[in-house]
Amino acid sequence: MKKLAIIFGGSGYIGSHLVEKLTEEKIFDQIMVCDIVGPKFCLEAHSRENVDFMRCDVRLPIELSLPKLDKDNSFIFNFAAIHREPGHEYKEYFDTNIPGAENVIEYARRTGIKNILFTSSIAPYGRSMEERTEESNLYPETAYGISKALAEQIHQKWLAEDETRRLIIVRPSVIFGPKDPGNVYRMVKGIKGGTFILPNGGKIIKAYGYVYGLVESMLYVMDQKEKRLVIYNYAENPLVPLNEMVGIVKDEFGYKKWVPNVPTKLLMIVAFFLQGALKLFGKKTDIHPVRVKKAGFPTNIRPQYLIDSKFEFNYDFRTALKHWKTISPEDFE
Repeated sequence: MKKLAIIFGGSGYIGSHLVEKLTEEKIFDQIMVCDIVGPKFCLEAHSRENVDFMRCDVRLPIELSLPKLDKDNSFIFNFAAIHREPGHEYKEYFDTNIPGAENVIEYARRTGIKNILFTSSIAPYGRSMEERTEESNLYPETAYGISKALAEQIHQKWLAEDETRRLIIVRPSVIFGPKDPGNVYRMVKGIKGGTFILPNGGKIIKAYGYVYGLVESMLYVMDQKEKRLVIYNYAENPLVPLNEMVGIVKDEFGYKKWVPNVPTKLLMIVAFFLQGALKLFGKKTDIHPVRVKKAGFPTNIRPQYLIDSKFEFNYDFRTALKHWKTISPEDFE
């Protein structure tokens, strides 16, 4: 019987880095990557002999045939979701993230696989100047945050049905790393080009996590077999505020351009009119009012479970940038 890893949403950024780590560590006999699109990241890992790609849309009932498997030690990883904000209509987050959770759970019931790791988000916490831990109440404010909170409940219902099942829910902060054109990369490029602006002085905490650290935390928690349910945050520890992140970027890369400090409300007004003006000429910009508003939201998240469990955080912000430059220097050319 095979020890199998089935990764829904495995072609995505986090899923691909997990595939890479799982193949390096030889944790599973076979890895099935199930996604609506083919892989774009870590292509060498995806091409290894024990990694198979299956085209799958989790919004529909899942019909995948499996070999004879070790149900007690195989894992389903559910990473499939619509997550980019802005980028989708309000209802799309619910049309994908809720049916996706339900269909993955139903597939776990049918196959009898006992273990699920689900990537949620810190979005269900909402915004707060105060530090949030896994014990904090959830106050989701966006369609994405609400849909992820509901998806967590769907997974926990599956867990409650059978005392032999195990569920890990990770709530990652903003994840960044090689080849990911996300918020941290946009910040680095903006600082380099002199287009980055600090909202309200940048004294807020914007929780972040390096992708290699996130994957290490997943394997670490998978090894903690004494608990049926683990819900944990992933952010680096310690975190530094946004203005210190800017200083570290400038120091590491030698960037000299001035980074101005502008009130968030003014930035949102400018972004609104700039976006409208560029639309008239058929052009797009990353300076979107929703993105600007998010930049001013504090997301002060503490990974208390990992801290209490003595997990080793290997990537503070400066170390992560150094590692990123080593892995993928062309990202910064």
